Order: sequence, then C-alpha cells, then structure tokens
Amino acid sequence: MSSMRNLKPIRVGLLADEPIRRAGLVSIFEDQGAAGQAPLQATICSLDEVLLGAQVEYLIVDLNSATVGLETLEAIRRARPGILLIVIGPEGNDELVMESIIAGARGYLDATVGAQAVRQAIEVVTGGSIWAPRRLLSKLIDRLLTVPESSLASCNPYLTARERQVLELILLARSNREIARQLGIEERTVKAHVGNLMRKTGVDNRIELSMRAMNLALGQPAEGEPKREAVS
Repeated sequence: MSSMRNLKPIRVGLLADEPIRRAGLVSIFEDQGAAGQAPLQATICSLDEVLLGAQVEYLIVDLNSATVGLETLEAIRRARPGILLIVIGPEGNDELVMESIIAGARGYLDATVGAQAVRQAIEVVTGGSIWAPRRLLSKLIDRLLTVPESSLASCNPYLTARERQVLELILLARSNREIARQLGIEERTVKAHVGNLMRKTGVDNRIELSMRAMNLALGQPAEGEPKREAVS
C-alpha cells in the first residue's frame, strides 16, 4: 500500500451538469486500482473552469448531461488542446462515437463504465491511441488508409505497404513486440519501420505519430498547419 501512496495521482476532471450524474461519475473513482497503479484523482469541473485553465490532465465529459454536447468538445479542444478528452455517452450509438472522436475526444466509454475501464481508457489515450469499440477503430483506420500519401507530410510522404500495416497496428495500441508477432517480422524491423514513419511524418515520438496520423484520418490539421480542404 505504501508504494501505491507514493505514486503521483492522475488528475481527472469530470464535466457533468446534473448532481446525480456527477455523483455517479465520482463513484467510479472509489476503486483506486491494484498495487503499482497510480490513484485516479477526480475533480468536478464546470465548462468555464476548464476553458479558463483548470489543472487537469484528462477530462471526462458526460454527453448524457442536458447541456453538454459535441460543440462542448470542440470548444474545449480549441481552448485547451493539451487536455485529453474521454467521453461517456449512451451505449450502441456508433454515429455518436464517431462524431465525438471527430470533435476531439480520444476515448469513448458507455454509461455503464466502471473504474477499471476508465483506467484502461486513460492508459490507451496516454499512449496516443483511441479508446473506442474495435469495430469503430477499424473504420477510422480504413479512413486513414484512404488518405493520399501526399497529405501525410510536406516532404517525401510516401508510405510503403508495410509501413502502413505498422501504422495501423500502432493506432490499435499494439507494442513493437505484438506488431512483430502479428506481421511475422523481427522486432528490430518494426523499430526501423516506426523510425521511418516518424521521419516521414515529421514527428519525434510514437505518441505524436499516432496523434498526427489520426488527425489526418479525421481531416484535422496538426497544430501549426493550415487547415486543408476535405478530399471528396
């Protein structure tokens, strides 16, 4: 227990406008995880507090609340691009999941979620991947793989078929070892492909690579780039 107390808490903001919904979200954090896992520290936030700089690393947004919608996600993304957004919404609404991710969310959880699922979502989002139903991740990746190579970087953007396979698996939160096993290649070969992908897309690490690729798949320019017209 002492080692767990020494771990730095992960600050998670909770945005919900109804007292009953807020109480339900707070109860998720009563289970503080297994030994060796950092405790989750929940903070109830208003939208104004978030936009004005509330000190949270992650924000869980309750789309079941009456006054919270997709426009809320877009406003937060514009004002606080460093916050990683995770949405809680109704189960089985694939269109809402896709729209939430396009609006800026990096994770989607249904309303029956428990503490362990929240923790898993945070770990996946921290790693630069998307937490969403697997069938929808596949749709997002299919969309990515139809993006012309010329839009992936400003210089020499061409990706080989193998590099695109590796990128697809990175977006599914696979480790280098798992990628190597699935593709039947050596782990050092995977590392070389990842290095090539980072060089071609102009990023410095795996997380930036994932986020840049996903932004391109969703039609969102990377920070500092001019917005491109959608490709029909």
